[in-house]
Amino acid sequence: MNTSTTVLLAQGLTKSYGRVQALRGVDLEVKQGEIFGFLGPNGAGKTTTIRILLDLIRPDGGTVRVLGLDPQKDSLAVRARCGYLPGELHLEESERVETILRQFNAFRGGKADWGYVRSLAERLGLDLKMPARNLSKGNKQKVGVVQALMHRPELLLLDEPTSGLDPLMQQEVHRLIRGAKADGATVFFSSHVMAEVEQLAERVGIIRQGVVVEVAETQTLIKRALRRARVRFAGGFQAPALEGVRGVSLLSRDGDTLVLQVEGEMDALIKELAKYPVAEFETERPSLEEIFLAYYER
Repeated sequence: MNTSTTVLLAQGLTKSYGRVQALRGVDLEVKQGEIFGFLGPNGAGKTTTIRILLDLIRPDGGTVRVLGLDPQKDSLAVRARCGYLPGELHLEESERVETILRQFNAFRGGKADWGYVRSLAERLGLDLKMPARNLSKGNKQKVGVVQALMHRPELLLLDEPTSGLDPLMQQEVHRLIRGAKADGATVFFSSHVMAEVEQLAERVGIIRQGVVVEVAETQTLIKRALRRARVRFAGGFQAPALEGVRGVSLLSRDGDTLVLQVEGEMDALIKELAKYPVAEFETERPSLEEIFLAYYER
């Protein structure tokens, strides 16, 4: 990653919709060549921030620079160099997918290589001859992914990129995003799905109630994430005391079954459990809200 070049910079962004304050002073900086995850629950301000970056809406206050440009003064230049996937893409229902994509390409000066467009569609299992009216939510999302990637933009701004896709297609989109980064693109994507951010992002900005409450490397964030583990021991074996294991605390004990809370890596717990006859072992990652509560209310 080239850490010397700032591709995206937001300082003190505020935005209200009537009495609802969507953004309350958002600060962000994304460096060239990184995949940056913008993480937060629905309604936290992720989409509003992305729309301001592209000058689709105007902030009430604060400054923005995208690829060194002011989107409010150079919106066409910014959009020409970006690939944008909105949270909900509206398509002309009477048109075929190929016609829609060719229209997107025309808007951008015809820069896309059509062979590349076909390869993207093939990888996603998208039928270019299908009328938009016949597309499922997942297939509409695929159209959105293709139109964002097709012109090989310098900066990708993706709002919930895998929404509505099945797990196999989610993984394919992840591969496409990593491929764009390998080709030199910078990626800024919003999500409320913890696992997606873990898989893709090198750094994460967490937004909560219109404020970026933390920016951290993804691995740092993962180590803070609490997990629940349920362990049932075989043959009626009395559940041992595991409270002394690093990062482990006991939530409940019922005969041969323990429910534990684990902070950080699972390695120490797994090694300790290897000493005992374990019949079942299940882990559960908490929701994003629970993670927020775990380390913002402390």
